[in-house]
Amino acid sequence: MKKIYLLLSACGFSLCLSAQLSTTFTINTNLERQAISPLIYGTNGQSFDRPDNIAARRLGGNRMTSYNWEDNFSNGGADYINDNDNYMPYAIGVPNADYLVPNIVLSAFHDTSLSMNCTSLLTLPMCGYVSRDGNGVVTSSPPSPRWRQVVNNKGSAFSFIPDTSDGYVYVDECMNNLITQFGNSSSSTGIKNYEMDNEWSIWNTSQPLLHPAQPTIAEAINRSTALSETIKRMDSNALAFGPVDYGYYSYLQFQGAPDWSFFSSYGTFCAAYLSYMKHASDSIGHRLLDVYDIHYYSSAQGLDNSNTLEGVDGGGNDRGVAIARMEAPRTLWDSSYAENSWIGQNYSPVVYIRAVQNSINTYNPGTKIAFTEYQFGGENHISGGIAEADMLGICGRFGVYWTSIWGPVDTFLIPAFQIFRNYDGHNSTFGNTHVYANTNNWTASSVYSAIQSSDTTVMNVIAMNKDYDSTLVADFNITANTTFNKAKIYAFSQTDTAIKYMGSIAISGNHFTYTIPQLSVYHFVLSDSLVNSSVASVNSPYNVSVYPNPSAGIYTLTYTPASVENLTIEITDVTGKTVETLVVKSTTGMTQINLQDMPDGVYLARISGNSGTVVKKLVKE
Repeated sequence: MKKIYLLLSACGFSLCLSAQLSTTFTINTNLERQAISPLIYGTNGQSFDRPDNIAARRLGGNRMTSYNWEDNFSNGGADYINDNDNYMPYAIGVPNADYLVPNIVLSAFHDTSLSMNCTSLLTLPMCGYVSRDGNGVVTSSPPSPRWRQVVNNKGSAFSFIPDTSDGYVYVDECMNNLITQFGNSSSSTGIKNYEMDNEWSIWNTSQPLLHPAQPTIAEAINRSTALSETIKRMDSNALAFGPVDYGYYSYLQFQGAPDWSFFSSYGTFCAAYLSYMKHASDSIGHRLLDVYDIHYYSSAQGLDNSNTLEGVDGGGNDRGVAIARMEAPRTLWDSSYAENSWIGQNYSPVVYIRAVQNSINTYNPGTKIAFTEYQFGGENHISGGIAEADMLGICGRFGVYWTSIWGPVDTFLIPAFQIFRNYDGHNSTFGNTHVYANTNNWTASSVYSAIQSSDTTVMNVIAMNKDYDSTLVADFNITANTTFNKAKIYAFSQTDTAIKYMGSIAISGNHFTYTIPQLSVYHFVLSDSLVNSSVASVNSPYNVSVYPNPSAGIYTLTYTPASVENLTIEITDVTGKTVETLVVKSTTGMTQINLQDMPDGVYLARISGNSGTVVKKLVKE
C-alpha cells in the first residue's frame, strides 16, 4: 500500500512530497554462481561506438549480405535503392584513398576493436552473390554483370591481392587475408567470432534483387553448414554464429518458410535448426554452430497521451509508452509477464532466453546465445536507460554470450552501459560472476548482483526503480560468507544522464535499507572493510613522509626507494570515493599530490607496491 511520506535523502536533501513503495531485495552469493560474459557489453560498430569500456563490437547488418571484400563494394538493397556503392568503407571512416584496398572494411574495423580492447564479430557472406562494382543503382538479379558469385573454397593458392576480374569472391581467401594480418582466433589479436551473413529469412525483402525468392529452411541449413565448414577449416577455434534471426516470427517458423511444414514437428524453426546443425556437426566430427544468433527489437506497445497504442521501439516517450518500455525486457525471461503485442497475446509465456536455452539443451547442447542486434527505444528518455540497464543485467543473469545494441548509443543509453562498465570514472566494472538476486516486485524494480570470480569480499548490486510515482524503500537482505560493512553508491536518474557518486553507507549484519528515487538506477559496491580518517598503515615498507601536512592542497610524498617497481598511489576522501590515482616508480623517492581543486577536509593516500602498503592521512585546509 502506497503512503504519502516526507523524504529527504531521495530528493537531493531538499524537502519533497513523494509516495513510498516498500520492496525487498534478496541476495545470496552462494547460489546461481555463473560467469558473466564480458561480451554482453557490446555495440554494433561503425560510427555508433559511444559507451566507455565496452567489450564487444559487431560489424553486421543488411549491407554485409552483399559486401565484396575484394574491392569493398556493397549493395543498399531495399534500404537504399538497390545501389552498388562504397558505403561500407565510408561508414567506418576509411580514408578515400584506401577504399579499394582488399578487405579494408573488415581489417580497419578489427584494428579499431583492438585499439579499444574489444572483441570483434565480423560478417561473412552466404547469400550467393555480392556487389561487383560501385556504379550505382542495380536493376538485374544475379547472375548478371553487376554481381559476383560467392564461393566458399577457392581450391587453389590464396592471393593477398585477389583477382577482381574472375567473377568470383572466395570466402576462404578473405579469411586467409585476415588471418595473415592478425593471426588466428587463438592469438591475442586474432578474430574470434564470425557471423554467417545477416537475417537470412528475409533476404527476399532486404535484398530483393540478390535473393528474389523467399529462402527455405533447407537452403538455410545447407548454406550455413557449408560456410561453417569453411570457417572451421580456416580457423578451427573460431566461433560460427547463426541463423541471425531478424525477429520472433523467424524464430518460430523462419518467416513462414515454404518448407516449414516439413520441419514443423520440432515446434519452432529454432529447435529444427539446432537439431540439423547438431546432426551435421556429428557427421563431420566437430561443432559447426557455436552461437545461436538472435535479433530482438521489442514489439511491446503502450498507450500514448492520446490513448493510442505505440510501439516502444521507435515510439515516443509518453508515460504509457515509457512504462511499457521499462517492462518489455521481462519478455526475455519472466513467465508471469505478458507484453501488449501480437507476441504477448498469442505466445505467452514467451520467456525468450529460457525458450532458446531449452531448445539448445534438447537439440544442440553447449551452443551459446547472442543478441547481435536489439533495441528498446527511448534513448533520449530515462525509460530507455532503464530498459537498457535491465537488458544488460538479464543477459548476465542468464548466461548470454554476446549482445550488441543497434543504433547510436547516446543520452540515457550511455549511463546504462557505464553503470556496469565505468561507474566511477576509472573503468571499474560490475562483477564477472553472477550471484542470486531477487525482488518481490519485478514490476516496479529490478536487481542484479555479482562478485569477481570466487572473491566475495567485494560485491556489486545494481538496483532499479521503474516506478513513475513512488520512491523505492528497499530492504537489502544478503546471505554471504563475507560480512559486508560498507557500500559506496553510484547512480543515474531521470534528472541527469551523468553517473554521480552518492556517498557511502554503513552496513550491519549484511542488511541495509536505502531509498531509491523514482525512475533511477543505483549501483552499490559492497566491501568488507570500513575506511576512516584515523586509518594506520597496513604495512610500512617505504618510510613515507608527507609535507606540508596540513596544507592548502599541495603535498610532497617522500619514501625510501625500493627495488625497481611501480607504486600506485590512490587518494580517497573519507567516504572512500577515489579522487586521484597516480602510478610512479619507487626508485624516484619523491612525488607530488595536488588537491587544490578539492574541498577542504581529510583525505587518505594509500601507497601500494610489491613490498607492501602504507596509508597516510592528508589534511587540506
